[in-house]
This record gives sequence, structure tokens and C-alpha cells, in this order.
Amino acid sequence: MRIGVDTGGTFTDCVLVSGGRVKILKVFSTPEDAARGILEGVRRLASSLDAAWPSQIVHGTTVGTNGLLERRGARVALLTTAGFEDLLEMGRQARPRLYDLNVQREPALVPRSLRIGVSERVTADGKTLLRPTTSELARIRRRLKRSQVDSLAVCFLFSFANPANERAVARTLGGLGIPISISHQILPEFREFERLSAVVINAYLEPKMGTYLANLQRAAAEGLAAPATPHPSVDDLLRTRHRPAPMGACRVYVMQSNGGIATAARAAREPVRTLLSGPCGGVMATAWLARSLGMARVISFDMGGTSTDVCLLDGPPRTTNETTLGGLPVAVPVLDVHSVGAGGGSLARLDAGGALRVGPESAGAVPGPLCYARGGTQPTVTDANLLLGRLDPQHFLGGEFCLDVSSAEQGFAEFLRQVPHCAWRRAHFRTEKDLAAGIVAVSNATMEKALRVISVERGHDPREFALVCFGGAGGLHAADLARSLRIPRIIVPRDPGAFSALGILLSDVVRDAAQSVLLAVPADANSSAHGGRIFLRELEKRFERLERQARDELRREGFAAERARAERRLDLRYRGQSYELSVPFRASFREAFHQAHEKAYGYAHPGRPLEIVNVRLRLAIRTPQPRLAAYPSRRKDARHYLLKTREVWFEGRPRLTRFYARERLEAGAHLAGPAVILEYSSTTVVPPDYVCDVDKHLNLVLQRSDQ
Repeated sequence: MRIGVDTGGTFTDCVLVSGGRVKILKVFSTPEDAARGILEGVRRLASSLDAAWPSQIVHGTTVGTNGLLERRGARVALLTTAGFEDLLEMGRQARPRLYDLNVQREPALVPRSLRIGVSERVTADGKTLLRPTTSELARIRRRLKRSQVDSLAVCFLFSFANPANERAVARTLGGLGIPISISHQILPEFREFERLSAVVINAYLEPKMGTYLANLQRAAAEGLAAPATPHPSVDDLLRTRHRPAPMGACRVYVMQSNGGIATAARAAREPVRTLLSGPCGGVMATAWLARSLGMARVISFDMGGTSTDVCLLDGPPRTTNETTLGGLPVAVPVLDVHSVGAGGGSLARLDAGGALRVGPESAGAVPGPLCYARGGTQPTVTDANLLLGRLDPQHFLGGEFCLDVSSAEQGFAEFLRQVPHCAWRRAHFRTEKDLAAGIVAVSNATMEKALRVISVERGHDPREFALVCFGGAGGLHAADLARSLRIPRIIVPRDPGAFSALGILLSDVVRDAAQSVLLAVPADANSSAHGGRIFLRELEKRFERLERQARDELRREGFAAERARAERRLDLRYRGQSYELSVPFRASFREAFHQAHEKAYGYAHPGRPLEIVNVRLRLAIRTPQPRLAAYPSRRKDARHYLLKTREVWFEGRPRLTRFYARERLEAGAHLAGPAVILEYSSTTVVPPDYVCDVDKHLNLVLQRSDQ
């Protein structure tokens, strides 16, 4: 039995697929000890089916993301080539605000006192000019012991071409008993700043992520609650991380940012690859749903308690190596997801000018929104939807948790008393309902901008896509956003509040490998000429070495490496360019690059010399994909499904609105707005100008009534 778990800022979602049935459970997240919330959810879900403890927990985590954003990582020392100690602080000299003379940067993850230069040098073509001496490494070892660092990052110039010096340093310092992140293992690619940033982020997060996953794996293997000791010793941590779980015991796997899963041990060693772990589950679930429905063009819209994550899919999910998080480049492969701080728990406030702002700060699980009555003091988007009537306080989480309307009203009244006494501001916020509508409008504007970034700003017409909406709060806002962007169709899958957890459960085992090569492409590379054949054969050998190493790693981790499918790609550019495009490796890769360049930039130069920057390999072991069940259409009058009728506010005035329980809806049902559809994990609002149809797979399909 496998259980997928998605840990969010407010709720932890658990999903189990058994015999074609999907069973879900939502529990409050436990930010002080995330493992406790996960194990509680897994235990309750398994016991609800009278099932044994699961054999696998597949987990999407925000531990690394939060640790980086909140700067709550380890005390790290950095060893780098002498003379380049300040590269981490200098970066690319990119200024976040071009004309701000007083801009304040975040401090570097490694303070200057812990950035140590090592006398070593390797040339760009991999020739060793200078090796670190034994005496120098002994001095560095003593210095690191005195500094009491928690983790070590090692990144030398051109180590991607020849890692011998990095390996020598790692061997000498390996007895310190602290995790060591080495750049040629984390990111063996050129561009020294991006490689340095990746390895420092990895070292910064490795102790925290290692402790968390070690505790979770140990508790899961024993079928117990998380250990009471939150911080085991380093020696205990290292032993636990590399000790295999007992045969038949539960194994923990972690969602990576590239859309695939890995073992907990690998995720603990390379936490930089999990920074977008949670959002990627929703993208993979959207891709599966789109394939099942025969749709090529969809936009995933995942609105949870803390953030909204959007991704455009024009075919399979696209990965990128140019993501930033917390102002730092993260050059490992990640799905092309755009996130904004807008969720159900996003806090409303007045800025210095008295204007209304919503997010990115969130109430989280503790204290949560006002209506949770757990100590919250600021209005949130969830509170606003409740006061507008779009949430039913008695049916939240299927009636397991009732929302406190009076607490929300009191909080909104107190907020209104803080609004400056300007006539125009008072005109906009006369009542609690006005404030609630304003909070929803501001939140919608933030999410609409995110959708425009991934569509309009990249040359895509939103009118050609369907919006796949999920997350606990997605159905409350999807219609407003689709109307603004003229997206013709909204699809709300079954169990939308746990859709990301389902995607995590359905994701393949994936291993990415890459190597910088910086090879000039001969003019006859695509031909059958002798030179062209030799060049292609050399590329084949490079891919074979990468693949052999990646399959060996999969095999050592207990996977059936022979089942892995290999995908080979080349990063290409015109000689003299600074950035590259990725195309599949095949005999006609030159033509494929020219076409990709034309599509991306509007022009191509077929006669210009090309350069191969990186060779990339992806191994994927497929996870069995369930089929969407189909149900016979039973067209009945909408009154057959009616739960109750009450007022809901739309466009500044109350409208009598029908409420339906989603579990009662059958295939073929047709509902006209205004309507609200209630279910355990989410709520879907159908505005007055929309209609909702239930398709044969029991998805909700919303469209404008005038279409």
C-alpha cells in the first residue's frame, strides 16, 4: 500500500489509491514538527480503511523551501579556489531595483569569516595546475573544528571538467563528522556562480533536511509517531540516513523539483533538488488528467493555504534550470512553476499609504484564519470568502471542523476601525462585506498576474487553454480568474484539495544527470561523412558514461534500474551567445535547435556555428497510472441534487444561491449559477454568469453561460 502526502503551510493532505478508489484525508500541518502531522495523517487514513501500515510514503515537502526563505539553515563553511571567496556575495552584479541607491541585499548564506580560499587551480579544459597541500588542508581542518560549523560546501573553479582536487579535499575532511556538499556531485556544470549557489544552498539545508527525513524514515519504518528528540547527534543522523529500512518496513520517498521521486536518503543528501517539491505534485497530476481527457493545452492552478502555484502545459511538463528562490539562483532541473504568495491564509493589511494589501504573509496552520478561532488576529482570504457566503461554516472539511463566523466578523470590524479616515477609503470599506470583497479582489489580482506571467508574457493565448483548478481554495477563485483572462473552460477534478498529493503518488522515479562539455559542432555533424560520424559517436560515449553511472546509482538505492527509460538532450547555442536552448539528442539536432531558436526569439541563423554546452540525461522508472473511471450519464433536474439555498454576495450585492453536495452529483448533471458546490476537501463557486456540467469522469466543467 502506497500513500501520497503533500505538506502545505496550513494542511497536510494524504491520499491513497486502492482498487481504483481514491481515499483522501486532510489534517492540520504541524510546522514545529512536520513529521508529526504526516504520520498522524497516514495513521488515520490507513485505519479508516482497516488497512495495515503502508509499505511506502511518497512525500512532497516544504522543509527545504521554508528553511531557505526564512533563512533558518545550518552554519556553513565554504571552501573555494583562493581569490574567489567573495564570488558568493558578488554574484552576477544584478540589481533587484535598478535606480534604488539604498537597496539592501540579503546577507550571504555563508559569512565572510567562514569562506576559506584553497590554493588549487584547474584549467578550463581540465588540466590540474595546482593541488592543495597536505599541510594546508590540515590547517583548514583545525580551523573548521574551532568554528564549530554544521555543514561544509566545496566548490572549486572548473571542477566540472576535473574534480580531482574536490575529491582530495572531501577525503581529507570527511572525518569531521559533518555533511559535505561537493559541487561536481551536486551540479557538474559551468557558470561558477550558479554552481556555487547550488552547492551552498545544499550545504545550508542538508543538516535540517537530513534530521527531518531521518526522523520521518525511522518513525515510518517502525510505524510509530515521530521521535521525541528533534535533534539527534550528527553521528546518529549519518548512521540513520544510510541504514536501510528493515525488509517489509515502510520506506519514505520524496518528491523532487524535477517532477520525479527519489529515496529519502538521496533527498537528505541533495535537498537543493526538493525546493519546489510540493507544487510539482499538482503539475504531475494535471499532466495525468490532461492525458486522460485527451487535452494538450492546460494551465494548472493550485491555490492552497499559503501560496498559489501555476504552470502552463503545452504538451508534457517543461523543466528549466533558471529558477530563483529567495533571491538565489537554483540551477538544478525544476518544473517550470510560478508561485506567488496568495492563498486562503494570506493576511490582509494596510500599507504605509493606507492601501489594502493581501499576502505574501500567511496565517498558516497556527494560528490560522480568524474563523478557525485558534488565536488569529488578522483577516485572511478564507475569512473574506466566509463573510461573502461562499464557504459554508457547517460543511468545512466535510463537517469535521466548523468555521467560526463571529470571530471573523469581529476581526473584520476591528480592521475597519484602523482604516484611515479618508472619504474615498471609507467609501470603499463601509462594511465588513465591502472589506471582504476588496480582499478577494486584491488576491485575485495577484493570481491573475501570475497566470499572465506564464501565458501572455511568454506568447501564449490563454483562450486556447483550459484551466485545471485544484487546491483547497482554488475553486473559490477560478471562475473570476478565467473570466478576466478569457479562459473558456475550467476543470475541477475530483478531490481537488488533495490533487497535489495524488500527483506525488503517481510520479515516476526520476534521476537527472548532466555534464558540461563546451564542444564546437562541426559543419558535417548531421551528415554521414566520416567527421560527422566520429562526432556523433563521441557524443554517444559521453551519454553512455552518464547513463551507466546513473543506472548504478538507481540500482544501489534498490530500484530496478533496467526498467528505467533514458531521455537524452543537448544544451545548444550559437557560438558567442551567453545562454542556450535544450533539444532532444538525435541525428537532426541542428535543425531542431534552429526551430527552437526561431520559436523562442523570432529568428534563426542556420549557417552560424553551433556549440554544445551541456549533455543531459534523464532516467525515469514509470509508476503505474490509474485510468479515470467512466460513469453513465444520468440527467436529472438540478433540484434533485440541491442541499440548501441561501444568500451569497456577487458583484457587491447578495444573490439567492443554490448549494450542492458534490458527492451527490452524477455524470450528466447540469447546474446554472449562482451555485456553490461543497465537498470534503474544497469548495467550488459557480458565479451567476457561469454554468457547471459534470462530465462522465465526475469532473466539474465550468463555462460562461453565454458561450
